[in-house]
Amino acid sequence: MEIRCLQEALRKAYGVRDDARGVYATFTWLVEELGEVAETILKGDRAAAEEEIADLLAWTLSLASMLGVDAEKAITKKYGDIIREQGCSEHSH
Repeated sequence: MEIRCLQEALRKAYGVRDDARGVYATFTWLVEELGEVAETILKGDRAAAEEEIADLLAWTLSLASMLGVDAEKAITKKYGDIIREQGCSEHSH
């Protein structure tokens, strides 16, 4: 799965609701999801952690879309050397 594809899929599925909610409220939801991840860590609940981490990633990508940030490009720009060193990319960005 490519990050760009996931970001676009989430934008298509939730973009209207995200835009209606606005950037600041979406950011608040993202922070809430981070708190839910923390709760799963404290409880030692791996299954719940998987679900909450998925939510955290989805909210992060939604926020990126709202801010006009291509998350895949941003990650590649910041961590490109590591991505290439670890063989995670077929492309040289």
